[in-house]
Amino acid sequence: MSKTENVLKVIPLGGLNEIGKNITLLEYKDDIVIIDCGLSFPEDEMFGIDIVIPDFAYLLKNRERIRGMVLTHGHEDHIGAIPYLLKEIDIPIYGTKLTLGLVETKLKEHSLGESVRLNVVNMGDIIKLGVFKVEFIRTNHSIADAAALAIETPVGMVVHTGDFKVDYTPADAEPIDFHRLADLGSKGVLLMMADSTNAERKGFTLSEKTVGVNLENIFRNVKGRIIIATFASNVHRVQAIVDAAAKFDRKVAISGRSMLNVVNVATELGYLHIPKKLLVDLSKIKSVDEDKIVIITTGSQGEPMSALARMASSEHKSVQIKKGDTVILSSSPIPGNEKTITNVVNKLFEKGAEVIYSDLADIHVSGHACEEELKLMHSLIRPKYFVPVHGEYKHLRQHSLIAENLGMPKENIFILESGKVLELKSNSAQIASKSVPSGRILVDGLGVGDVGNIVLRDRRLLSEGGLIIVVVALSKETGQVCSGPDLISRGFVYVRESEDLMESAKQVVRECLLRCQSENVREWAALKNAIKEELRDFIYGRTKRNPVILPIIMEV
Repeated sequence: MSKTENVLKVIPLGGLNEIGKNITLLEYKDDIVIIDCGLSFPEDEMFGIDIVIPDFAYLLKNRERIRGMVLTHGHEDHIGAIPYLLKEIDIPIYGTKLTLGLVETKLKEHSLGESVRLNVVNMGDIIKLGVFKVEFIRTNHSIADAAALAIETPVGMVVHTGDFKVDYTPADAEPIDFHRLADLGSKGVLLMMADSTNAERKGFTLSEKTVGVNLENIFRNVKGRIIIATFASNVHRVQAIVDAAAKFDRKVAISGRSMLNVVNVATELGYLHIPKKLLVDLSKIKSVDEDKIVIITTGSQGEPMSALARMASSEHKSVQIKKGDTVILSSSPIPGNEKTITNVVNKLFEKGAEVIYSDLADIHVSGHACEEELKLMHSLIRPKYFVPVHGEYKHLRQHSLIAENLGMPKENIFILESGKVLELKSNSAQIASKSVPSGRILVDGLGVGDVGNIVLRDRRLLSEGGLIIVVVALSKETGQVCSGPDLISRGFVYVRESEDLMESAKQVVRECLLRCQSENVREWAALKNAIKEELRDFIYGRTKRNPVILPIIMEV
């Protein structure tokens, strides 16, 4: 279908078959609206990569048609890639107050703060972006100011739940707006896109208030210092910790850059209330009695450079873990982080601290809807078509089964992949035959997209087999060896203990060069290939290893 036809295109550029990197486009004729723009964190085999962002090629190609970006909430997997897109395209961004406060902090870090058009909306507000009308509807999540989006399009109503849970007793006393969601459902919803992260979990997600009660019980019984790690963005959790500290007459210190940033933004915007007399600078905690201090820190996922990991490794300049400390990890492991968390927990135990984590106590609740809450959302919205979003394939499939069990026809449920295009009319839906460019762009330091599969492959090979550099100088006139060959090894063997091996390797290179000279091989590419092949065969034969071999030839 061409863009001139009366068809709505739903184009996810990320967030499907993966955790994170959430971004979805709605396109109708000459208008495009972007929903969220997040990042994901690198997998283990992405050596040296800092973050992963979506491929913006389709957006860059269609920049003149983009009417704006709307944000569901302020988590990194929904806002983290915004600075990278704004460096290429100037577009207005709409979100709730805390969400845009966190975006603004990120933009300042990228020196983008002043020219960006950030527009604060309140729950219930409706904004017009081209042919689209977008309404922000209050939901609950593990961050304040989370919203679902009701998007009126020329072919029908589209509802995007964002990340959500159903919390009847939320920490901020602002429950999900069931009334508006039910009202939308009664008027008719063409398509719903809904969070699938916890689709495999039965039952309901516990209320955030249960964490506050359990934290108070722990605080009541602890005599020494309390060090508590949680997600920086979970403002309600931070407030619960502050309230418990105040109740038991403890001062509060903040550790970790991201935690300080969020606390400052949330306090400034009125989402976090910390009495000034309660706060103490981290560098001055030694002046406070140990049974009168709580340290709130980052590092609940065991991130190697986080404040908690540095405390566990005795590398933190202000906090040294010792016997009598109680460390609380108020989070659950993100899939893939279990090993790093276990390493940190073990180090903390070794230093004599008591460690309380999710396996031992209910000190964390998820921000995502479990099966019964998903059923409730489906029953309220009653969409004609359904696309599960936000999750790996197993989550998307399980969510589609939930919809099917509730009576939705199987042919009305679409499990998409990033880059696939769902084409909607008021009475039909189909997946287009053509996809749009999608994928992942790797960010390494200041480099965006300059590390690809070939570089990653080389990094993997270097990590597995190490490196051997062969340096040789050849006469420009005769092609004879003037000096060398010299072999430099990194990450392969310790040269002093393997002198015989390295001398034999040098001899292999010498013989290779003599043979090339006798066969009148003078091209550097051919010489390098010959050295690589013969040395690789020799090394593998002697060691069963495959180091990266890098010949360097100089002419003198």
